[in-house]
Amino acid sequence: MIKRLISFCTVVFGVLSLTFLLIHLVPGDPVEVMLGESASLADRDVLRAELGLNQSVASQFGLYLSRLAHADFGVSIHSKTPIVELIKTRYPATLKLALLALLIGVGVGVPLGIYAALKAGHWQDLLVTIVSVRLSAMPAFWLGPMLMLIFAVWLAILPVSGMDSPSSIVLPALTLGFGLSAILTRMTRTSLLEVLNEDFIRTARAKGLTERQVILRHALRAALLPIITIVGLQMGSLLAGTVITETIFSWDGIGRLLVESIEKRDYPVTQACVLLVALSYVVVNVLTDLLYRLADPRIRLGQG
Repeated sequence: MIKRLISFCTVVFGVLSLTFLLIHLVPGDPVEVMLGESASLADRDVLRAELGLNQSVASQFGLYLSRLAHADFGVSIHSKTPIVELIKTRYPATLKLALLALLIGVGVGVPLGIYAALKAGHWQDLLVTIVSVRLSAMPAFWLGPMLMLIFAVWLAILPVSGMDSPSSIVLPALTLGFGLSAILTRMTRTSLLEVLNEDFIRTARAKGLTERQVILRHALRAALLPIITIVGLQMGSLLAGTVITETIFSWDGIGRLLVESIEKRDYPVTQACVLLVALSYVVVNVLTDLLYRLADPRIRLGQG
């Protein structure tokens, strides 16, 4: 736990430092964005002093770290709204979208992977493999508009975008979930095929267990570790990769807030969004480690 804590702090500090530095290196001035190019030099200097942008980069970074130590993310340069309030409003929407996409990915990918493994070498296995490869090759910025065109425009059974109805989450969740399901299908198939030839599987069959019991109670459990790894990594990727999907579907989450803050040169909001995504990624990795211990007693007992 001490090693994990040190690693956690190192990653977070690295993210903070790189984000702060890169944002200040990108051309553009938030003062000009807020006041416009026609504003006088005096007005610009006054606003720059109010925002603390007249200080050196090192001073601004030190002030930023000091505020974070007191759990103060600061105030949005553009809207003057406390960033904590913005995060409280936007993060639940991103978390809900990511969790639903994860459920879709696991619910589709794992059963298809099991089916493909059981039909290895047959046309069903080939068909599942082709579909999963095609899905994994479809980027969100292409798959999202295609789903929008089919289900919202042609069939008119789902809303195009926004968050006005409960069904608004379906298309963005499918966009994210299909890509995850393709990865999980191939990983489940590969991992299960490796386990099905083990001695303990033959022993389970020799005891008279049904094929369903052999697969679900013995083979699948032994094949879980690679699947858990992919699920953990992809959950972090979902939280970090909703930027494109949220922008396409006008989903008011952290990803869209991040894009808006970059466009408006809102430094504090951008830094807070990136920090939150990084924290989410690290927390998911820690939870993945804990799931390892539950799935494999050898890791829990220090034997693996």
